Amino acid sequence: MAEKSTGTAPSDTTDATSSRGGRPRDPALDDAIIEATRRRLVLDGYSQMSMGDIASDAGVTRPTIYRRWPGKFELVVDALDYGFRAQRASYPGLELDRLPPFDAFVEAVRRVDPCYFNPDAMVLMGNFMGEKLRTPALLEIVREHAVEPRVNLVERVLENLRDRKAVRADVDTHTVATLCFGAYYAAFLRGDTDTADLAHRVASTIWSGIAAS
Repeated sequence: MAEKSTGTAPSDTTDATSSRGGRPRDPALDDAIIEATRRRLVLDGYSQMSMGDIASDAGVTRPTIYRRWPGKFELVVDALDYGFRAQRASYPGLELDRLPPFDAFVEAVRRVDPCYFNPDAMVLMGNFMGEKLRTPALLEIVREHAVEPRVNLVERVLENLRDRKAVRADVDTHTVATLCFGAYYAAFLRGDTDTADLAHRVASTIWSGIAAS
């Protein structure tokens, strides 16, 4: 969930604000810290990354980070939320309920791709799954911020298509959405490098079993 930096990290000397003091924060510093956090999650994983490394990468001091976030966990939660908001903002302006049924399903499957916005997402998800025993609350946050919003989109599209009589009334939307989401993990683990049309291939394979006759 890390993106390339959009510019030079801002100087920490510009941070004359404090969230605890009630004064407005510098958004440029916030963004630099979030981007550095997301990059460190990819490079080091949650357990190994340090607030000191994040501060160094962002060009700020540790106190600057702690004025904004009480600890690493809270910072990572915001970094995850930032990534999913950015992904949603990158979606094309399509009204899925107005698309032809199959096209709407393909687009929903495309958007469930963890790497839709961030090519490092699979590495990140592996890191988060590895934290299940050490930091179980982190995996719950990942489910809430990065998993359920994606699969819920597929479920909502399927429910809409069911209302439009385009798919069978007995379609198990939960299972279909899970299969679509899992297809991207399977492709990654199998080493598939050509995934440009994976959404269309997955949708085509599933569609024959769910389309209304």
